[in-house]
Amino acid sequence: MIELPVVPVEQKQRKPDWLRVRLPVGKEYAHVRGLVDTHKLHTICESGNCPNMGECWGAGTATFMILGNICTRSCSFCAVATGRPLAVDMDEPNRVAMSVKLMQVKHCVITSVDRDDLKDGGSIIWAETINAIRRESPETTLETLLPDFRGQWDNLARVLETRPEVVSHNLETVRRLTKEVRIQAKYDRSLEALKQVSAEGLRTKSGIMLGLGEKEEDVLEAMDDLLAAGVHILTLGQYLQPTRSHHPVVDWIHPDQFAFYKQIGLDKGFKYVESGPLVRSSYHAEKHLFEI
Repeated sequence: MIELPVVPVEQKQRKPDWLRVRLPVGKEYAHVRGLVDTHKLHTICESGNCPNMGECWGAGTATFMILGNICTRSCSFCAVATGRPLAVDMDEPNRVAMSVKLMQVKHCVITSVDRDDLKDGGSIIWAETINAIRRESPETTLETLLPDFRGQWDNLARVLETRPEVVSHNLETVRRLTKEVRIQAKYDRSLEALKQVSAEGLRTKSGIMLGLGEKEEDVLEAMDDLLAAGVHILTLGQYLQPTRSHHPVVDWIHPDQFAFYKQIGLDKGFKYVESGPLVRSSYHAEKHLFEI
């Protein structure tokens, strides 16, 4: 077992026992590790320090992160590097598609860094990547975890035209904490992005991290806002602080509270709720397609 990279608010505070994961091992994990290295791919599994990397890669799956691994935004919760991104790699869609084919992925999740430096927000590469995967692996279903494109909805529309089976955009936190946690994002802009996805008749998904200082009423308000935006699938997980320079963990949310939120979400009208301490956006993503 290995401890997750979390720095508590107080040094004397100990992480609860339920926040532990197994060390990544096994033949399938090694196979995926080799493919990612050989094809020079960026995965959010690595860049985001995801606690489920061992489980997911061990099952022969991974979430691909396109448009590089340097983000133009500096959200206080995120482990992805911030800075000036490299030039867009126009061959990246083909490399991702070939890797999906080699891995024989049945349900592929694609995400990206924010590319506010680009006029199209990276939407051209997004669309080309989806189309390339469909050419190489026509049986593979797709989930896209999209940025907000700074509210340039023509860029969002370019991606939606490819009709992914699931389209996700994370709210990340509650309204009250958005300015503190997502410095360059806007709560209502994210809701508008989700409304546009839902209006296209696409399966719509969003996620929220807990433990950043939100109260129960904040979470319930966010649920209502997401439902009003047409969101079908909700993920709730424990925030884990990547380094000392990131937003601190304010609360460790007990598994029973996650179970409570799951039931409340289902009662409110979400078609699927994935809720637990180690849940992340793409965790058990295939269920969000097949179990609705």
